[in-house]
Amino acid sequence: MTNEWCGWRDATERALYGPGGFYTRADGPGPAGHFRTSVHASRQYAGAVATLVERVDEALGRPERLDVLDVGAGRGELLSGVLAALDASVAADGGRAAGELPGRVRAYAVEKAPRPEGLDPRITWLAELPAPGTLTGLLFANEWLDNVPVDVAETDPEGVVRRVLVRAEDGAERLGEPVTGEDAAWLAEWWPTGGPTDGDGGPGFRAEIGRPRDAAWARAVRTLRRGFAVTADYAHVREARPPYGTLTGFRDGREAAPVPDGSRDITAHVALDACAAAGGTGALLLTQRAALRALGVDGSRPPLALATTDPAAYLRALSGAGEAAELTDPGGLGAFHWLVQPVGLPAGAVRLSP
Repeated sequence: MTNEWCGWRDATERALYGPGGFYTRADGPGPAGHFRTSVHASRQYAGAVATLVERVDEALGRPERLDVLDVGAGRGELLSGVLAALDASVAADGGRAAGELPGRVRAYAVEKAPRPEGLDPRITWLAELPAPGTLTGLLFANEWLDNVPVDVAETDPEGVVRRVLVRAEDGAERLGEPVTGEDAAWLAEWWPTGGPTDGDGGPGFRAEIGRPRDAAWARAVRTLRRGFAVTADYAHVREARPPYGTLTGFRDGREAAPVPDGSRDITAHVALDACAAAGGTGALLLTQRAALRALGVDGSRPPLALATTDPAAYLRALSGAGEAAELTDPGGLGAFHWLVQPVGLPAGAVRLSP
């Protein structure tokens, strides 16, 4: 880290993905040691994604090979859980006919960190996305786009929208040059920044310029020849952009100042409607609460009668209901947004619509 001033996008790129960066270092507990996602909250999340895999398989007519790609895979927790859930589904069914899941699944994890030791050998570990048009199946990205680095803009006292510069060693900020070109056009369309004519803000109004995320999502979608691309993340839409941005950090399980020195996660909520427009047509935007409920995650308490007839089963069901309630809490994880992007299939083929 140096004391030079640069834009937030460059500073975050180095802090997260540069040599010894937050996501690239092999030592330590990995991202799970610093923040908790839906994947870590309950195995039911992986179970819901496994159900989605089965629905995509059905929508595709059960192809000879079904690709499942996890983008921003961390230490492979989600994909490991999905494979385990599919295995359990086969065992519960007493075995399935030859050619059905999970034997046809080809699992891929995309992550810049080295492959973790002990990872399920069925998972192919990749540092970059596969080539466009090479996969048929499901691409799933859990809390990936919020870690695609973006620049930050702020309106100065004269109403000029300027790029925010940051010093990596301590996170200090100052205003830089005016935002122009494609970034200015993106702001005008997706996040008006309070200049003298748009009336949506004023001095101090901030925005995160989401154009790199649009490009990242569009590239991810192009990985598929046919299937569905799904991303789940902290997000907002144009009608409800936060007036002062959302850039923050996470370290040791707590929210922290966003200092881009490699010691912590740097994240900002995603302008997911802009990503949807970049990814193609037919996109569906919905809350995680709605998506998980459509995939069978139910936070309802088990009937009290079960406590009398089978106390152990009641306690297991009660614990599961608590986990499901956390995943679907409209004031917490349930408020996450899912973007479901179909490729070569009708949008409703996986039955996620509320």
